[in-house]
Amino acid sequence: MAPNPVTPAAHAALSNKLLHRVLGAMSVFTMLMTIPQVLTIWIGHRAAGVSVASWGAYLLSALLWLWYGIEKRDRNIYLPCVGWIGLDIAVIAGAIVYA
Repeated sequence: MAPNPVTPAAHAALSNKLLHRVLGAMSVFTMLMTIPQVLTIWIGHRAAGVSVASWGAYLLSALLWLWYGIEKRDRNIYLPCVGWIGLDIAVIAGAIVYA
């Protein structure tokens, strides 16, 4: 049996790179999945069933993750938070306006 030419460190680096790509893709995907909610509220003027408390909690979470990501200098953390903060504010503001 031939030895595995990939060292444990190389395997960890490859695994870490793959994880960062998957996390980045999921960040974009989940934000895209939130856009219909924003459009329903702002274009359709329908905010029935939208919980300001829940979206406020999401906003608080995004703000805390933004702070943490900036402290760690990790773009995979803080860049998506900017998008989430914008989406959260759009949903909250729309829910208040059209409630």
